[in-house]
Amino acid sequence: MNHCLIEEDKRKCKFKVGLYYEKPLIFVNVLLRVRIVSGEMEFDYVVIGAGSAGCVLANRLSASGRYRVLLLEAGPRDRYPWLHIPIGYAKTMFHPKYNWGYYTEPDPGMNGRSIYWPRGKVLGGSSSINGLIYVRGQPEDYEHWSVLGNTGWSWQDVLPYFIRSERNERGQDSFHGEGGPQGVSDVSSPNALARAFIDACVKAGYPANPDFNGESQEGAGPYQLTTWRGRRCSSATGYLKPAKGRSNLFIKTGAHVCRVGFSGIRADSVVFRQGGLEQTVSATREVILSAGALQSPQLLQLSGIGDAALLKHHGIDVVLDRPAVGQNLQDHLQVRVIHRCNQPLTTNDDMLSLWRKMRMGMQYVFQRSGPMAVGINQAGAFLRTRSEIDRPDIQFHFAALSADLPGAPLHDFPGFTTSVCQLRPTSRGHLSIKSADPMVCPEIHPGYLSTETDCRTVVDALRVTRQIAAQPALSKYILDEYKPGQQLQSDEELLEFARDTGVTIFHPSGTCRMGRDNAAVVDAALNVRGVSGLRVVDCSIMPTLVSGNTHAPAVMIAEKASDLILADAGS
Repeated sequence: MNHCLIEEDKRKCKFKVGLYYEKPLIFVNVLLRVRIVSGEMEFDYVVIGAGSAGCVLANRLSASGRYRVLLLEAGPRDRYPWLHIPIGYAKTMFHPKYNWGYYTEPDPGMNGRSIYWPRGKVLGGSSSINGLIYVRGQPEDYEHWSVLGNTGWSWQDVLPYFIRSERNERGQDSFHGEGGPQGVSDVSSPNALARAFIDACVKAGYPANPDFNGESQEGAGPYQLTTWRGRRCSSATGYLKPAKGRSNLFIKTGAHVCRVGFSGIRADSVVFRQGGLEQTVSATREVILSAGALQSPQLLQLSGIGDAALLKHHGIDVVLDRPAVGQNLQDHLQVRVIHRCNQPLTTNDDMLSLWRKMRMGMQYVFQRSGPMAVGINQAGAFLRTRSEIDRPDIQFHFAALSADLPGAPLHDFPGFTTSVCQLRPTSRGHLSIKSADPMVCPEIHPGYLSTETDCRTVVDALRVTRQIAAQPALSKYILDEYKPGQQLQSDEELLEFARDTGVTIFHPSGTCRMGRDNAAVVDAALNVRGVSGLRVVDCSIMPTLVSGNTHAPAVMIAEKASDLILADAGS
C-alpha cells in the first residue's frame, strides 16, 4: 500500500481498502487483519474482477476464516437502484459508470461494422447488468469439454456445482437446489405474447419444455430468471453481500488492475490504480484472474504472458511465450426479427402511456410484480434448424417489446422481438492489447459469420423464426414483419440482413482456453500453464462456448474452482 494511504489510515483510525462497507477500526486491528510488508499489503488470495465468477470466489475462499482474501473491482459499488430492478437492464446497457462499453474492430463478417459489446463494470460485473436468464447449457457441452482432455469437467462433474449454487423457487430435485446463494425464479405474470410464442412453437411441431435446466433443454417454454422476490439477484447480491461482514474479506472498488507481478515464474503480486495512485498488493498463495473473456487475456498480456512478438512490440517483458492467449474468441450472434403488433399488449405501449407507466411503477413498488419485476425476455426456445442435427443448435429470446438495438429507445408502435442465435458457432475471433497502457481497451476481432456452417445456420434460423410467427397462436397478434420485412426472401438476402443488423448477445468466451495440449492457456485445474500461483476463473477458460446464456456456467466454474483452490491449500 502507498505510504501516504497508511498514514491516512492511522490518522483517521479507519481501514480503507475499498471495502464493501467501510468499517471504523483502530489501527492495531488493521495490523492484525492485514500484515504490512515493505510498504505492500499481503493477502493469501487476490481475486481480480468482482463479476459473476469473482464474487463467488470471494465468498467461498473467505468462508472458513482461514485465508485473507482481497477482491479488486475497477467499477463502483452496486448502489444504483436500476441495477437491482429487473427491467433496469435498459438503463445500464450504455451507462458509462457501470459498463465498459467496448466496441469491436470493424468485422468483415458484419460488413465492416464495429459491434457494441457491453460488459459490467460494477460489483457483480455483467451479472448486474445482464438480461437475467438462467440457463446452464446442454450436458453434451460439458461432455465435449471432458473429451477434449479436461478431466473433471463432464456433465456429472459439473452438475453438483450448478445445484450447489442455486436457490430455486421451485425447490430441490435431482437437477435443482434450493439452498444456494443464486436466486432463481419463474416469471410471475408472463405477457400474453410470451405465452403465444410458446404455443406457436408447439403448433409448429416443436416440443414444449417447462424447464430448460431439467432433463432436456430442447423445446419452447418460459425462462427462469436470476431474480428473487422481484429483485435482480446478481453475484454481488447473492454471494458477496452475505460475506461482507467477514473480517478476512476485503473488497476494493475503483481499483483498475494494471498487471500481475512475478518473482521468476511465480505470480506473487498485483499492481492496480485507484484515484490516480498506483498501488501493489502481495498474494502469498494465488492470484486469480476473474476479469472476464476480454480483460483476463488482456491482463495476461500486460503481465508478460502472451505472444512474445506482440509483447515485445509494446515493450512488455516476456514472462511466458503463450500465443494462444486471446485466441479462440467465441460469442453468440443474435439476429432480431421484429413484428408490429395489432394490439396494445407490448412494453412499448406501457412506455407510451403515462397511466400505464404509473401502474407499472406502483405494481413494482407495492407488490414487486408486473413488467418491471420480470426483465426483458420472458420466453424462449432451444430448437434444431434441421432434423438430422442431434441436438438444438439455435436459441430464441422472446421479448414483448421492440427496439432497433438492445437497450435502444423503444419503437413508437406496438412491437415485439424474436431474437435468434446459433448456439455453437464455428467462427473464431481473437483479441490483443493495443498498448502497454492498461487503461487502453483491447483490440477485439469477433470473427462473426466467417464459416459456411455459421452462415447457413443463421439463414435457417431466420426461416424457423418465420415458421413460428406464421402459426395462428402468434400470427393473430401480428400486423406485419417490420424487420427484416417480407421483401427479403432469398438465402442471400437473409444472410445480408444478418450481416447488416446482427449484434452480440453478450456471451464472449474462450480466450484463455482450458486444455492439456501445449497451446492451451490453463489446465483442467485452471492454473495458467507454465507459471505458478496464477489461475483464470471465468468464461474465458471455456474450450467451446456452451449452448445458452453464460452467467450460470460462470458461477459453476467459480464454484468448482473454489473447491480446487481450497484443496490445493489443504483445506
